[in-house]
Amino acid sequence: MAKILISAGEASGDIHAAAVTAAIKKLDSKAEVFGMGGDALRQAGGEVLWDIKDHGVMGFVEVIRKLPDLFRLRSDFARIMDERKPDCLVVVDYPGFNMKLAKLAHDKGIPVVSYIAPSAWAWNKGRAKKVAKIVDKVACIFPFEYDVYKEAGAPVEFVGHPLLDIVHPTMTKAEAEAWAGKQPGKKLVLLMPGSRLMEIEKMLPTLLAGAKLLKQQLPDVQFVMPRANTIPLAMLQEKIAAYGIEVKITEGHNYDLFSVADLALATSGTVTLEAALCGLPSVIVYRTSALNAFIARLVINIPNIGLPNIVAGKTIMPELLQEDFTPEKLAKTAVELLQPERQAQLQSDLAYMKHRLGEPGAVNRVAQLILKMTEERK
Repeated sequence: MAKILISAGEASGDIHAAAVTAAIKKLDSKAEVFGMGGDALRQAGGEVLWDIKDHGVMGFVEVIRKLPDLFRLRSDFARIMDERKPDCLVVVDYPGFNMKLAKLAHDKGIPVVSYIAPSAWAWNKGRAKKVAKIVDKVACIFPFEYDVYKEAGAPVEFVGHPLLDIVHPTMTKAEAEAWAGKQPGKKLVLLMPGSRLMEIEKMLPTLLAGAKLLKQQLPDVQFVMPRANTIPLAMLQEKIAAYGIEVKITEGHNYDLFSVADLALATSGTVTLEAALCGLPSVIVYRTSALNAFIARLVINIPNIGLPNIVAGKTIMPELLQEDFTPEKLAKTAVELLQPERQAQLQSDLAYMKHRLGEPGAVNRVAQLILKMTEERK
């Protein structure tokens, strides 16, 4: 019986970990998958020992503040490794913590699979060499990251992007429009502030202020906010009420929502790529502390931070970052993107981006890779 320890630290990682867990269970119904994740991992049949609601963190400075908790978490993982003796550790994204976890497992002789690997292509190509020393297999989701890890000497396999398997609307267009409350002839704009509490504090006020300005310029626009299950409903309701605009909050069926919306105002992250695969363009926004921004500008070596732009290899969606992320610029950019001729260009760009992600089947390929590794250890 395969015993697989898994670590996903954020909502997006939870989705990927859940999809792989479900695929593993289909291939081997007796396989045990346990570790850190959230509701999605639970629903897929994984045993959640540590919930991501308690451990989400962003930014260099915030990570430092969270270090005592992360040290305790790593110690808890070490104890589980010793007690339950997993055949394999699968680390999903969340690189700041997961690479330390990978080193711990490596030192204990436990094989490690890195899925949604550290973005060495964006931060520092030398980072790939460090990953190569502690990871037994890097499952690459982008073709350009395969080259970086291969050059670094990592055991690497290009599996394709898992969102091609995961992102599929389940409703008809009429059902999705009814779910969203979309009215005929009106533009539907999604407000997506993020899945971490710190993101809500930093992003949501400006998103709401920008939405209020947009409503003044386009009175027929409607707003919907899909709620991440890591964010309390009452918190969103309180903040929305303070701005005096009508925003419908939805839970679940995000891909159906994306398929009938006209535009998203979205915090940079995996959700912008999910939306793009549903044909939904975004104004990609991000703001962090001045110190975090200063450090990021020193170490990031790519021109864009939005995943759709990175995949496309060019700027297909506007990015409003730091001092450019203002209500005025947000509303102005949204009005421009909602124009018919701009919408047509965006759809063409999104089709090009999707083509660059490769073929479906990534989730099953990763599950097979993981099970093969557990078999080789026995």
